[in-house]
Amino acid sequence: MMMYRYVSATVLMFLVAVIVPAHALAGYDTIVISNPFLRKIPLAVPELKSLAGTAEEETVARESADLIAQTLEFTCYFSIIDRAAFLEDPRQTGIGLSEINLKNWSDIGAEFLVTGSVSLEDDNVVYELRMIDVFKAQMLVGKRYKGRISDQRKIIRRFCSEVMERLTGRKGYFDSEIALVSNGPGNKEIFVSEFDGYNPRRITNNQVIELSPAWSSDGQWLAFTSYRKGKPDLYIQNLSDKRGYVFDKPGVNLSPVWRPGRFELAASLSFSGDQEIYLLTGEGKVTKQLTKSWDIDVSPTFSPDGGRVAFVSKRGGTPQLYVMDIASGNTERLTFEGKYNTTPKWSPVDEKIAYSSLEDGQFQIRVVDVGTKQSVRLTDNQGDNESPTWSPDGSLIAFSSTREGGKSKIYVMTIAGTDQRRLLTLPGEQTCPAWSLGMTAGQ
Repeated sequence: MMMYRYVSATVLMFLVAVIVPAHALAGYDTIVISNPFLRKIPLAVPELKSLAGTAEEETVARESADLIAQTLEFTCYFSIIDRAAFLEDPRQTGIGLSEINLKNWSDIGAEFLVTGSVSLEDDNVVYELRMIDVFKAQMLVGKRYKGRISDQRKIIRRFCSEVMERLTGRKGYFDSEIALVSNGPGNKEIFVSEFDGYNPRRITNNQVIELSPAWSSDGQWLAFTSYRKGKPDLYIQNLSDKRGYVFDKPGVNLSPVWRPGRFELAASLSFSGDQEIYLLTGEGKVTKQLTKSWDIDVSPTFSPDGGRVAFVSKRGGTPQLYVMDIASGNTERLTFEGKYNTTPKWSPVDEKIAYSSLEDGQFQIRVVDVGTKQSVRLTDNQGDNESPTWSPDGSLIAFSSTREGGKSKIYVMTIAGTDQRRLLTLPGEQTCPAWSLGMTAGQ
């Protein structure tokens, strides 16, 4: 069960001012929003009011309302009501709670309503944005934002983040990015897009095979596997100043993953002769061997507190998921269903691990509960579905799929497996998505 909570004002790179009285939010009811069978909430987002009425301001007002609707609809918590059904226009009646006839919105089924205004001041844009609960006649979020016109998308996402924190207790993922591998340039290179697939940009340009990107917790570093020296080695790259480190010991060096909140990684290395999981510093120095088994151990992924690591091992005869307590070394098998389970990713917020499972000749995405060891299948009969990665709030899973003509593309779905849709369009095939935890160096 998620709770409404008061959202404090935050100043990022633009001015934000709270315009809702705090007492209006005190003691607000709770809603069940984590239910996988939750009915989507009908939401009305009319065009924002242009205060000066200039053509440029009208354009910004219309684009901003569309962006609010698209951003909130991406969460899968809302169904956006067609504007043709609206019975009144806040641009004419006013955007304040006292100026709105809420019956006109409840009559068309709206449970929530976004209203707002826009004004342009030289190179800046000023918004007043409100989220209104139609049934309770309460303003849940109401703030004034000022920033550069070029920051329009960031400001809108900031408002949507505050709406989501008010509704769910979590800020969401609107400032996160997704790294991925694309062979569109002719070789497998690392790309990064914003959380919704917007603005993809190329990170590597080495004309070799680059694989398995992984974000540091602060979004400043990417670790990945590269064949620049003819074999798989680990590269650790700072996205701001291009500093970097290389781990190129003999053998194969694969599947890096950052330990939450630390400048430390785990990876599968074979310099000792067998592929085992090791801990490394962010500079690429080995500090501890975690696994030691007769067969390969690969694909590590950390628990949210960094105290445990899940990985894939063939020690039981087939690739299965195991979980190790790092301090004690105690290890237990997690999956028993299926003969080939791989690419685990631990949820950043709870005790669930998403992974790929080979079933009836195709890979499907499953989620297993670490405590009960019960797993749930999320994809079905739609090509090979692999490499799941969680959104920072644990509400969505991105993954690669060959469901469209056999070419691998990046998709996203809810943790219940609903609302599966393509994330972005790029030439070639896209694989190995990795979702950052928040603001990244490219922002």
